[in-house]
Amino acid sequence: MVTVNIHEAKTQLSRLVDEAAAGQEIIIAKAGRPMAKLIPLAQHRPRRKLGTLKGKVKVHADFDAPLPRDVLDAFEA
Repeated sequence: MVTVNIHEAKTQLSRLVDEAAAGQEIIIAKAGRPMAKLIPLAQHRPRRKLGTLKGKVKVHADFDAPLPRDVLDAFEA
């Protein structure tokens, strides 16, 4: 985390915004006292569409049947 005074922030705003966009958090201080924080925005992720795997995944009828004893023993060992 970098701390800069407000005068430097005004004169170097473009550079500071680029650094923040790259992941750096920057504290802006006035007379040595922290006043604001410049942080990167969360990246926008596209919304997921429901049903995109429809017809591509098959769930067998015995999907939730109890596991064989030897498989259970392997998990519990």
